[in-house]
Amino acid sequence: MSISKLTIAVPVYNEEKRVERAMKELLAVQFPVEVEVVVVDDGSSDRTTELLQSMQLPANVRLVKHRRNQGKGTALRTALDVATGDVFVPFDADLEYDPADLPRLLKPIIEDDVPVVYGTRAFGSHTAFSFWYVLGNKMIVLFANILFNSYISDLETCYKMVRTDLLRSLNLKSSTFAIEAEITGKLLRGGYRPYEVPISYRARSRAEGKKIQWWDGVIALWTTSKARFGSR
Repeated sequence: MSISKLTIAVPVYNEEKRVERAMKELLAVQFPVEVEVVVVDDGSSDRTTELLQSMQLPANVRLVKHRRNQGKGTALRTALDVATGDVFVPFDADLEYDPADLPRLLKPIIEDDVPVVYGTRAFGSHTAFSFWYVLGNKMIVLFANILFNSYISDLETCYKMVRTDLLRSLNLKSSTFAIEAEITGKLLRGGYRPYEVPISYRARSRAEGKKIQWWDGVIALWTTSKARFGSR
């Protein structure tokens, strides 16, 4: 597949402590193709909006503002609606993921015409949020692999790099963190098996702003089931 532009979607909600550093690190990365960055401020009530507007962002960065918080899924769907890149990937502005890993995900798409690449996390004692978070993630992955007779390593990873036209064809509906399970479930149902690339990861704690909750895991299981057995 010929790739001329990559769209990086940055959903942001109340990240005043990290958003400036996250954006600076992302914009410092060198890519082999043109890049556009779509930042979706999902109704932040802290200084996130002010900080983003005060930054001297380059012309390839577009800032979209939701008037109220609607969830990560809605933020990503907003970015997908306006994306002009051939390939689309989310980037969370929470510093858990290293933006320097993104060019390595793009490589198999450019060189081997791969339509879907996942950045898969290795959880260790110094990188994991908690035992229960890692266990819940592994249970969701196991559930999806059983449902779809697949063998993926990380269903919930933020780094899902997908052809933009393919991602739009999935007709995504989720508004919350369930978007992760919906994307994976619909890709697997469509016969797409992600090419997996190891990435670095360091989870933050609740005190540092971790937002995902235990019930998001339950919703992910339900969303995966709907993707497998629901109507297309």
